[in-house]
Amino acid sequence: MAIPLVNLKAQNLALKDEIAAAVLGVLDSGQFILGPNVSALEEEVAPICQAEFGVTVNSGTDAIVIAFAACGIGSGDEVITTPFTFVATTEAIMIVGAKPVYVDIEADTFNLDPNKIEEKITDKTKAILPVHLYGQCADIERIESIARKHGLKLVSDGAQAIGAKHKGKGIGAYGDAATLSFYPTKNLGGCGDGGMVLTDSEETAKIAKSLRSHGTDSTYSYERVGYCSRMDELQAAVLRVKLAKISEWNESRRSNAAVYVQHLSDLPLKLPISRPENYHVYHQFTVRFERRDELKAKLAEREIGSAIFYPSPLHLQRAYANLGYKPGDLPDAEKASAEVLSLPIFPELTHKELIQVAAAVREAVMELA
Repeated sequence: MAIPLVNLKAQNLALKDEIAAAVLGVLDSGQFILGPNVSALEEEVAPICQAEFGVTVNSGTDAIVIAFAACGIGSGDEVITTPFTFVATTEAIMIVGAKPVYVDIEADTFNLDPNKIEEKITDKTKAILPVHLYGQCADIERIESIARKHGLKLVSDGAQAIGAKHKGKGIGAYGDAATLSFYPTKNLGGCGDGGMVLTDSEETAKIAKSLRSHGTDSTYSYERVGYCSRMDELQAAVLRVKLAKISEWNESRRSNAAVYVQHLSDLPLKLPISRPENYHVYHQFTVRFERRDELKAKLAEREIGSAIFYPSPLHLQRAYANLGYKPGDLPDAEKASAEVLSLPIFPELTHKELIQVAAAVREAVMELA
């Protein structure tokens, strides 16, 4: 039996009637932009992440862009961030006119290494942008203390980490803002794109709401240059249906991860760690193996889906060559890109399927070891 990396069809079929009713409710209302479902989603998601305010936008990328703009980050500023993540993190920095400054990652968590941040701070540094990668929080309390020490803004990218916690607190409890993505494959995913800015600052939330709607504070009164980044009612309605399941789904991901750890821990490959101070929500279950590409091919032969997140660190991407980085500058990120492989971890996996994946990994690794 083939097992895909992700199975969105299974998730949506299980909620088909509820999703259909929610969509029909929007169609019957005739209200499609910034309506009651959008407002309700903002009010419901923010406390899950322990933030006072949530501001929905069109995508996770827009969430970072608008969070930066709302925090006053712009042209000529430097933002310290990670090279090992999805491109949107760097992209957002450059969209607002700032410059990404890369800091290497921790080899075990894949997250921004706080021990290497301060050496990269200059008089142009205005913010730090850590990513809570694969569903595990970065060392955000320590990073926040560094940001406060140097008078920097702290915006975290939580696209993969809704429901994740660090020392008992959600991602919205730290820094000036945090962001979410509701891309379909995320732990909470819609039937299209979507994102959210989380903040405890009423002023930041007010500016973010203005920025998402062309910079307006009232009808045809424009206070700033903004964006067209409003979430539609249909997406919000679907997300509200799924939001009721997010805790259950995150627990399922954690249980699935525990099965893999139980069955794979004796193999010569590195399993992901979950630090004791973190509540890991396993957006991905990412292993490390030196012969990664061969392992991926052998899993494909056994009809097991897998994926590489991410095959090249951002500092070596052609689009960012003007930043002046070269191979060897950020060795931990570069080594991770050569070794990581993500296995199926979605909540709908059965125990039988998990055992099938584990058995396939075992066979493949033993052939290659």
